Amino acid sequence: MRKTLAQIATWLKIREQDYSDTVVTGISIDTRTIQPGDLFVPFRGEAVNGHKFVEQAFEKGAAASFWLADEPNPPKNRPLIFVDDAEVALQQMAIAYRSEHKATFIGITGSNGKTSTKDILAGALSPYFKVQKTIGNFNNQLGLPITILQLDEDTEISVLEMGMSGFGEIEFLTRIARPHLAVITNIGEAHMQELGSRAGIAQAKYEITKGLLEEGVLFFDGDEPLLRALVAEDLDTETMSFGFAEHNTLVASHIETTETGSRFNVSGLIEGTFEISVLGEHQVKNALSAILISKALGLTDEQIRTSLKQVTLTDMRMQLVPMENGPLFINDAYNAAPTSMRAAIQFVKKTAMRPEKWLVLGDMLELGEDEKSLHEQMAAEIDEKAIARVCLYGPRMKWLYDKLQLVFGERRLVYTETDYEPIIELIRRDASEQTLILLKGSRGMKLENIIKGIEQA
Repeated sequence: MRKTLAQIATWLKIREQDYSDTVVTGISIDTRTIQPGDLFVPFRGEAVNGHKFVEQAFEKGAAASFWLADEPNPPKNRPLIFVDDAEVALQQMAIAYRSEHKATFIGITGSNGKTSTKDILAGALSPYFKVQKTIGNFNNQLGLPITILQLDEDTEISVLEMGMSGFGEIEFLTRIARPHLAVITNIGEAHMQELGSRAGIAQAKYEITKGLLEEGVLFFDGDEPLLRALVAEDLDTETMSFGFAEHNTLVASHIETTETGSRFNVSGLIEGTFEISVLGEHQVKNALSAILISKALGLTDEQIRTSLKQVTLTDMRMQLVPMENGPLFINDAYNAAPTSMRAAIQFVKKTAMRPEKWLVLGDMLELGEDEKSLHEQMAAEIDEKAIARVCLYGPRMKWLYDKLQLVFGERRLVYTETDYEPIIELIRRDASEQTLILLKGSRGMKLENIIKGIEQA
């Protein structure tokens, strides 16, 4: 973004500002990361009033700052934009900038795999287009507008992740982004408490079509009956499906795993063998949507094949972490829900990367009133013949521990509620170069601390 204060005032439908020729080239809500030319956005919360940091923002190079109209004592002789609500103003700016921008906008939502799909898609397209994607988890009503406003004017592809916890939130985001293309990765169990059922979750995710441009296309997990039902009812949206079942537009089969990634065949709209530098059948499915979108944007099969091999994911998503003269970790600890935990466990069970396989599992959060049964159900996924050790961490994993006690003896099963150390000690003592260890849990469990503990030994 490169706009004068006069242009921003027009976007916001407010009176002409002083310093109207001042140029803004970015957005910041944190003085610790502010860049020269940024528009600083102070928020007023219960604990902290961001207006106290406005002067500091200018000292660090901010070109201008918002100032809430009812906040007293605005600084003199500074380029300020007076607004009633900073978040609403950002959203209005994002809508205006989006309407001017020439990029192709791609929206991604789903219960699991949003960030991985974002990374795979951006990686597949980056050799051939100028691509910008959502940074980190800036995927909500504040983060998405900031992401849009941070787009360079010559960006060709914008890949936007959209998260939610309730009905109406995806619709709100997609009406800001107005994507040309949209992806629904899958339907899981997260946010069950707010949305009532998996059908409710599917409905909430399908809201992404509300802002989809008239000529836009929805790419969806065709293995999910709930999504197929919604697509069947929607006569206005062009769709393409991906998955493992033969009825999909693009089908993956014959998946092979190596220590460098996954190799698989595709059939349907595209035929051939592809490779991605990430692990897991669920990541192969995420790659299918990237293949379809890349094809829709004009790339050849060979271009797609070449770029997919070079894709890298955000850390802690099926990330391989080897220990010198020790075990090989699969760090998938960024987040967890029943669907993604099942997928990760199945991958470990099937892979031949190491002969001895361990699971280190942490609590799955935000599952609502069914959280006990959803944790207990993981017992059915854990094959005592294929898995050598199971380590469980967190108060909710006590439910799974009670189930596994029936099949795993005391030596092969460890539970700790709040302390990583028993798990770290066990790994130090018994794991070897022959051991593969999966770390999987919700972000709040911070299971990566176990790797840090091993490294510091």
